[in-house]
Formats: sequence, C-alpha cells, structure tokens
Amino acid sequence: MGRVNGKPCRGKLAGKADKGRDNLNISASRVAARKPSPFAFTLIGIGAATAAAHIGNNFTTYLIGGLIDRFGFSPFQMGAWNMAETLSYAAAMFLVAPRARTLDARILAIFATLLVAAAQAGSAFVSDYALLFLGRIGTGFGFGIMNSAVNLAAGRADHPARWISLGIAFQTVLYALIAIAVPQIGADHGVAGMFLALSGLAMVLGLMSLLLPGGKDVTLDMHDTPANRPIGPEGLRIIAAMALFAFGSLAIWPFIERTANAIGIPATQFGIYQSMAVLASALANAGLAVIINRLPRFWPLAAALGTCGLTCVLLTTVAGELAFAASFVAFMVSWFLTYPLLLGLSYAHDQTGRLAVMTTGSWLLAQSFGSLAAGGIAQLFGGYTLIGPIGGAICVLAVFAAMPVARRLDGKSR
Repeated sequence: MGRVNGKPCRGKLAGKADKGRDNLNISASRVAARKPSPFAFTLIGIGAATAAAHIGNNFTTYLIGGLIDRFGFSPFQMGAWNMAETLSYAAAMFLVAPRARTLDARILAIFATLLVAAAQAGSAFVSDYALLFLGRIGTGFGFGIMNSAVNLAAGRADHPARWISLGIAFQTVLYALIAIAVPQIGADHGVAGMFLALSGLAMVLGLMSLLLPGGKDVTLDMHDTPANRPIGPEGLRIIAAMALFAFGSLAIWPFIERTANAIGIPATQFGIYQSMAVLASALANAGLAVIINRLPRFWPLAAALGTCGLTCVLLTTVAGELAFAASFVAFMVSWFLTYPLLLGLSYAHDQTGRLAVMTTGSWLLAQSFGSLAAGGIAQLFGGYTLIGPIGGAICVLAVFAAMPVARRLDGKSR
C-alpha cells in the first residue's frame, strides 16, 4: 500500500507512489552525497588535470619536428608514432568508461602523472625508434587516464559543460607560456630537453590535480535507470560527431609545426603564434563558461564546427606568415569551443559521465587514424597541402551527425 496526496492507495497507484518516493529519495541522496569543494580548488584541479591530459595533443608536434631533425625519421614513421600515443589514449578511456562510477578521480590522476612523467623522461635518453614508440604508448595511456579523471570529476559536479569550459580556459592560459617555452628549450637543448621539460611539467600539473573533487560516484543507486540504460542511437550520433570532428580537425595537428616550417616560420616563432592562439582560446572559453547554460545547442555548435572545418583548409593552403597566423588562431579558438559544446551534448544525454568518457575516447581513436593517414599523404605527395582540405570536409560532416541531437535537446529545454 502506498499513499497519494496523503491518502492510502493500492495497486498500480501505490507502485507509482512508491516509485516516485524512491526517485525523490535518490535525488535527495544525490544532493546529500555531493559536498562541493571550494570553487578555486575545483577550478585549479580541473584546469591542471585538463592541461596535463592534453599536453601530448598540443606539444607532441614539437617533439615530432625535433625527432625528424635529429634522427631523420620519415613523416609516415612520425604519423605512426603519434598514432601510438593517441590509440593508447583512447584505449585507456574506453577501459575506464565501464568502471566510471566506481573510480576515484584523484587516484586516477596520481597514477596517470607517474606514468606520463616516467615515459617522457625515459624517451629523452633513447634514440631507437622502437623504444621511442613504446614511450608514446606509455604517455598516451597516462594522458587517457588523466582525461578520464577530468571527465569524471566534471560529470560529478553541477553544470559539467561549464566546468569543462572553465578547465579549458585555465589550461590554455598555462599553454600560452608553455608554447613559448617548449620550442625555446628545443632550440637550446634539443629534443631530449623538451622530453625532460614535459616530464617535469607533468609532475607539477599532477600535484595540482590533487585538488580534483575526489571519491567514487555514490550519488546513483545501482538500480537507477539512467546509469544502466544503453547510450542509444543519439549517444552513437554524439560519438560519431566527435570522431568526425577529431579525424578532420586534428589530422594535420601532429605536423602543424612542420607545416609552418614549410612556409618559412621557425619553431620558436610558431610557438609565439600558438601562445597567442591559446590565449584567445582561454578568453573564448571563459566567455563560453559564463553563458553556456543560456545558449541553445544548435547554432553555436554548427558555427564552431563550420569555422573549424574552414580553418583546417586554410592552414595548409595559405602561403603568407600573417595569413597562417590568423588561420591558426581562428582554428584553435573554434576547436576549443567545439570540444566543450560536443561534450555538453554527451552530459545532457547521459548524466553518469560514461558517455562523456566514451565520446572523448572516440576523439582519440579517430585522431589516431587521422595522424597516420596524414603522415601517409604527406609522404606520398611530398607535402601537407592536401591534408587541410580533406580534414576540413570531414570535420564539416560532424555537423550533420550532431545537429539532430542538438535540435532535440533545444526543443526539450523550451
């Protein structure tokens, strides 16, 4: 027997009343279980962990240029080398995803830090391609575990997409300094110096990431429907959109420093342009974090994806330094806006964070094949020109994958 409006009832009404009361109890337990950390601590923790997780994606390009210069590795070899890192990154995230609700973000961050720091430092002292390849597998696995920690921590906070945007803003301010320092270290101390510097940076950011919200996810009852239901066709659309976006926009990324070098821009000058780009991205993401919960999902995502696709084309087809720099800044800003907007779709569709981890894993999986394909195209055609237009076209396809989900969520929020 249950009670409806204070009166006893039987049968289906009682079941519905009990179920409703259970749902209210679950919701109350979620609120009670969540003890938010101070805003500044959470911001530093998520920002540092986000920075630590994406060091490879942002600064491996300098290592690739340094290794090509020092050891004469081919573009295809370096594409495979980068693919080893990103495939390992994806594998780590898909390994974490099914266990997301039972894992502590801080413990994941500690393990990731030790693994990345050791792999980066070890790579500084070897010259054999096979050993360097193994080092990339280690760093990639560590980056994937760290990014899983970020996604889990953000997913367990209120407004996950806002925290992802704030984390990216924090990250990109750090990257503005790192982008200037890493190529200068390479100019002074070679590729070994860059490996060691990135190893030390991983340790510093790892210590800061201990400020991540800790603990396991105790807010969902094991029988709560959202935690157990399949991701469904819309979840697959979100994963496909992220995969297309990553394959298209990041195919050129491992070779972006080489692309700049091909039109006469040295690595140190390219680092200044990257610093400008990430500062602009920080401002854009800080602004996005303020308004993201008031924006519709459809047109901001379509605009960001479209801009990213267009700038991919420009990155490998413009010949002037200023045109390249402007395209690069626009590319970075649009990329760093698209990423939290796409992750926002995954959190809206699945509040457990499982889909967010899977979506980010699909990004790395797609980037892995993109970097290998880009290396093959560069070696086959003797340059990087074709990579941008092909990547731009694939990036725009992500619009068609994501838009039905964005429209549905916009309609639901009205």
